Amino acid sequence: HKSVKKTTTAIGDLTAIQKVIAKKEIEGKITEVNFEDIRVNDILVINSGDKIPTDGIIISGTSYIDESMITGESFPVNKSVDNQVIGGTIITEGSIKIKATKIGDDTLLSQIIELVKNAQNNKPNIQKLGDQVSAVFVPVVLTISIATFFIGHYFFNIEIQDAFLRSIAVLVISCPCAMGLATPTAVMVGIGRAAKNGILIKGGDTLEKLASIKTIVFDKTGTLTTGKFIVSQFTVLDGDENDVKNIIYNIEQHSSHPIAKSLCNAFQENSSLLKLSDITEEKGISISANIDENIYTIGSSKIYSSPEKYDLFVLKNKELIATLNISDELKTNTDLVISSLHKRGYTTTLLSGDKKEKCNQIASELGITTTYSEQLPQDKIVKIEELVSSNKTAMVGDGINDAPALAKATIGISLGNATQIAIQSADVVLLNNEDLSQLPQTMQIGKHTLLTIKQNLFWAFAYNIVAIPIAVMGLLNPMWGALFMAFSDVIVIGNSIRLRYKNIF
Repeated sequence: HKSVKKTTTAIGDLTAIQKVIAKKEIEGKITEVNFEDIRVNDILVINSGDKIPTDGIIISGTSYIDESMITGESFPVNKSVDNQVIGGTIITEGSIKIKATKIGDDTLLSQIIELVKNAQNNKPNIQKLGDQVSAVFVPVVLTISIATFFIGHYFFNIEIQDAFLRSIAVLVISCPCAMGLATPTAVMVGIGRAAKNGILIKGGDTLEKLASIKTIVFDKTGTLTTGKFIVSQFTVLDGDENDVKNIIYNIEQHSSHPIAKSLCNAFQENSSLLKLSDITEEKGISISANIDENIYTIGSSKIYSSPEKYDLFVLKNKELIATLNISDELKTNTDLVISSLHKRGYTTTLLSGDKKEKCNQIASELGITTTYSEQLPQDKIVKIEELVSSNKTAMVGDGINDAPALAKATIGISLGNATQIAIQSADVVLLNNEDLSQLPQTMQIGKHTLLTIKQNLFWAFAYNIVAIPIAVMGLLNPMWGALFMAFSDVIVIGNSIRLRYKNIF
């Protein structure tokens, strides 16, 4: 019981993180309240050394926050006004005030706990095999036990007492428990270890699939790159520059694409609210809106043919009024992540909606051999289906346009700051958004969990294959049989617990 309990401590550890006393500001006065009593929009004061009681947004102050227990990020993160904070993380330096945005079951930590609980209920295929064997194991052992008694007594003239002891020894030493424990204990430990490293795995079957992956496909924007775009060139061909900036700001607020967020950040200064109608977005291509009876469209080269190469075009009633170029940077250590995956035998592919020149440049920098550029969401689905048909394929993405491809891949992997639909479509969520260092860890956890399951099943089968004939031959009395049977269970559980501590990264 104690050994099994250890395999579920990840859930207990995560649950304990939630239980904090919060300092709530009411009309300038600070009152201590339990985390259960926090409500959305409450103002909370958090000082150095305090645990953040719930998800929220910083409204004043600056601090360094230790998010390692949630994201796996080893260094404290510097956060200030308008930055999001996660409940359960700890302020290592500074003081802040936050406005609670999510409480109770809606917080990120609560969702993590629920995912871990649900994940342990999803059986991998290899467990189904173990369950099928266990289902026929008991009647087979009963048959062997009865046969041992009758054959020994009536055909080999063994004393009835000795024949009976042999029969009992067969029942006692046989161990279906080890077969039943082989998979779920390893799955619980694997998912728990992943959760402690900021990796959310949504099912035990996902761990098995991770171990079979041969090809890893990456989206570019926001996955390999930071997604924090800088407007490197902005030219207005018709109209006032500030007016065009304001139009872009108002329209792009209605898109969740990473480029849209960056344009809003770039043009929010001196912006004013405009009345928009008929807002339509064609994923990966353009977004348009009606402003004062004029149709404005912002999009890629797919909406406007130009001899000069620009990233974005702004049209007013189908007439070009502005052009933009944007730049993006690779995430930290992305080249090391790709190199690590190659060393472990994975094939890497870039699948992006961006222009061919930019995709080839990124692929060249990272050593990615295969590139598919200018891919619309429907094109990504087709390409993923092609890859899956020949190899087990994982897709790593973060945007709305990646969601269908994530769902079609053998394994969909999303990032913690991805759009909600991308997270829902994925089988794995990496909570550390700063880099992709958790990706090789994810693949290793999958491989070693499956290896542990196979070791457990091998032991369970081997033990019974050897132990039952020994009992049949009368070489083991029931007392020793009971001891060996319990020892078999302990070995399986101990091997699973070893997965929690062994060096696999």
